[in-house]
Amino acid sequence: MAREILNQLLEQGSGDDVAVVVPGGASLTYSKLREQVAFVAEALARLGLGRGDRIALVLPNSAESIVLFLAAATTGTAAPLNAAYKEDEFRFYLEDIEARALVVPPGQGEAARRAAPAGAAMVEASLDSSGRMVLESPAPRDASRSAAGPAEDDVALVLHTSGTTSRPKLVPLRQRNLFFSAQNIARTYGLAPDDVALCVMPLFHIHGLMASTMATFSSGGTVVVPPKFDPMTFWPAAHAHGATWYSAVPTIHQMLLMRNRGERPAGSEKLRFVRSSSAALSPETMRQLESRFGAPVLEAYGMTEASHQMASNPLPPGERRPGTVGVSTGIRIGVMDEAGAMQPAGTHGEVVIQGASVIDGYANNPEANAKSFTEGWFRTGDQGFLDADGYLSLVGRLKEMINRGGEKIAPREIDDALLQHPAVGEAVAFGSPHPTWGEEVAAAVVLKGEASEKELIAFARGRLAEYKVPRKVYIVEQIPRTATGKIQRRSVAEALNPRP
Repeated sequence: MAREILNQLLEQGSGDDVAVVVPGGASLTYSKLREQVAFVAEALARLGLGRGDRIALVLPNSAESIVLFLAAATTGTAAPLNAAYKEDEFRFYLEDIEARALVVPPGQGEAARRAAPAGAAMVEASLDSSGRMVLESPAPRDASRSAAGPAEDDVALVLHTSGTTSRPKLVPLRQRNLFFSAQNIARTYGLAPDDVALCVMPLFHIHGLMASTMATFSSGGTVVVPPKFDPMTFWPAAHAHGATWYSAVPTIHQMLLMRNRGERPAGSEKLRFVRSSSAALSPETMRQLESRFGAPVLEAYGMTEASHQMASNPLPPGERRPGTVGVSTGIRIGVMDEAGAMQPAGTHGEVVIQGASVIDGYANNPEANAKSFTEGWFRTGDQGFLDADGYLSLVGRLKEMINRGGEKIAPREIDDALLQHPAVGEAVAFGSPHPTWGEEVAAAVVLKGEASEKELIAFARGRLAEYKVPRKVYIVEQIPRTATGKIQRRSVAEALNPRP
């Protein structure tokens, strides 16, 4: 019986079948992908890296990023990061994961390089015209070292998730978690070798890594990977490569609808389905997508701690229920009250999960683990209810994270950036309603010196990735607090920018 590790998923593709295509760029067959993953894994091992060593990847969506993810997970632990981070952000994340190596494209990633921990191996990675990976590093090499094959319980991937009142939590995902998740997603949608996934989600997120990429590999299909999402080139790429499905956050779906004039776009002819996840999809958006693109839209529910997918609306002839995230897929879903009692159908409570794709616990965070697990169930922090047929509806988030088009932003990060300004005495960030993104970042500050809103936004822009920068900063006399002195972000948000 094959071990449940990521690289086994690549065995599903026939050697000469195309595994990865970059529009206008490189393509790799399954045999070439397997060969290059093994080659890079050995090269990383010779740099002194091994089991448990976290290898930070700061790469754009590309064939290189896929090869490096699989190779890093083979030799040690992959830790992909957003290339848009500023130096201070990179410093926090690289130190928090205790990165032993940093991989960047040649001549790029200056902010990450400056933030790299002392002693971390610096590696430049690129794909040459023959489809062979080229790795350059000043770090010493040991030709006697070799990449030991990972075991099912080895941590393949670490990603951060964010709470609202504490530092971001580190999520360790094991080989067996990711293996199960990829196969689970492929089973849900009946993926097959002739399927072509157009990957428009970033590969430093669990959504892009698992739904678009690894699930496709587990079925022997093809992943088309543009460097980034562009509504101008989306349909030409879908048409050129015969895309049969794509998965995205609602913001991307809305951007495609905004450019559509009512006709079915060239490139949508082969779509079997459209998948939506990582943020709530309105029933009206779902209706418009199905009407204009001519394919069923399947809303799903995923999170990092579950290696992505937990529930999904089924493919036809199964029933799609707008406004729900469908039924459980491969794992168990329940609804629990604050005391830990499971709730009957129709009763609101906290969504809880169990299953093979769910983490065993956060890394080095016993306090978070104590709060997040009850009798073996992981508490998602989302509020919802199950109907009599097992369809899950999400009605709100218990956590106060800002959800900007599927990008989950910890308000504390914005607080901390604004508090670095010498004129800011207090800062509280929160989500403000936005017609396209769902939520936009806003903040309230109490000043202890002279500063304008424009100045504070510019100050934040120098310290945060663009998507985290507040679009509105309210300058207030005081921040509302509870009787015990705690700040409630929702109260601040409602006082300054009430939702409709």
